[in-house]
Amino acid sequence: MTTHTTALPGQPFFSSRGGELFVEELRLADLAREHGTPLFVYSKAAMLAALGAYQRGFAGRRARICYAMKANPSLAILQVFAQAGCGFDIVSGGELERVLAAGGRAADIIFSGVGKTRAEMRRALELGIGCFNVESEAELEVLSEVAVASGTTAPVSIRVNPDVDPKTHPYISTGLKGNKFGVAHGRALAAYRRAAALPGLKVVGIDCHIGSQITDAAPYLDAMERILDLVESVEAAGIALPHIDFGGGLGIDYQGVQPPAADALWRKLFDKLDARGFGDRQFLIEPGRSLVGNAGVCLTEVLYLKPGEQKNFCIVDVAMNDLPRPAMYQAWHAVVPVAAGGGPASTYDLVGPVCESGDWIARDRELAVRPGDLLAVMSAGAYCMSMASNYNSRGRAAEVLVEGDRAAVIRGRESIADQLRLERLLP
Repeated sequence: MTTHTTALPGQPFFSSRGGELFVEELRLADLAREHGTPLFVYSKAAMLAALGAYQRGFAGRRARICYAMKANPSLAILQVFAQAGCGFDIVSGGELERVLAAGGRAADIIFSGVGKTRAEMRRALELGIGCFNVESEAELEVLSEVAVASGTTAPVSIRVNPDVDPKTHPYISTGLKGNKFGVAHGRALAAYRRAAALPGLKVVGIDCHIGSQITDAAPYLDAMERILDLVESVEAAGIALPHIDFGGGLGIDYQGVQPPAADALWRKLFDKLDARGFGDRQFLIEPGRSLVGNAGVCLTEVLYLKPGEQKNFCIVDVAMNDLPRPAMYQAWHAVVPVAAGGGPASTYDLVGPVCESGDWIARDRELAVRPGDLLAVMSAGAYCMSMASNYNSRGRAAEVLVEGDRAAVIRGRESIADQLRLERLLP
């Protein structure tokens, strides 16, 4: 008798077999029993499949995929992408050191971020950084000073804010006039002229990034048109732009909204690039969420069921410090029982132990559960563990990476001793 297998929507490397959830060839319940909860579990095959869509989209082109590591900076995940040939997009000196620790090369790194310090600039120059994505005219001046003092030349690309609305959550929109990121489109030509005149800088490209969790191709096409217009203006002023960086931001399916596949999106974008005569340019992109978001789940145990006059609460051991997206962005994650069965079905708000009314994981979900049951919070590979904290002195969760029928612990569960290690009592 064969066991019926059903892949979960949006996460084909997670499946239901005979009423039990699997990741690749392993039962999620077995991983929870062995490693405890809360537990982040990632599928290596899912990451490489997501990367493969970008690689197909760039076949035959001069392109580099730079993983935007703020989505999930765990060393083993960086190692997976480094071994697959990716570069990296970073936004801090700490992220720079993480890439190096995972086996990445400084020459394959793009350094973005609006607030780079002089110390971060010096370290990146010392290592031979691939490119700085400069986000303000003031930063150009400081980077020039640091490069001259270091006796080096800083490769620079200016991040241009194209004022294109990506139709996403305002906290993750980055390409509008009111956002802190990038140089305004109308100031970009003047900024490039200044960059070309400053000592210690070498202009190597142009960059834009309009936001995150984008589910429609139209904002990309609009931004591309504006950037290509600007490339023509800058190069007409005698400043060559060897590469074009279109950032990242492609969304994933959290709640039935299906974004374009990466290869299909890039076919559309390359049609436009070819039509305008830019198809043979060097291209960089910075995907993050779309590579790891649907490669991960967070396993949690039901602690208590608490009926109320207006709401029924399912209290679990994962909290906003572990999985902050719902509290921070009002984000939606599917919640699936790890094994069929449980108690009678009811509508619950899924909430954690943290002492905040904002500590919720999901609202108004129909669940058949009992205390002790395991649940999987889906699509938890991006912006969950990377944003986790020790609020309420809670230790951060463990992480496991699965490849076929093997699982490796890639981050141990944080203990209270780990949290107290750098603190000191008064004498």
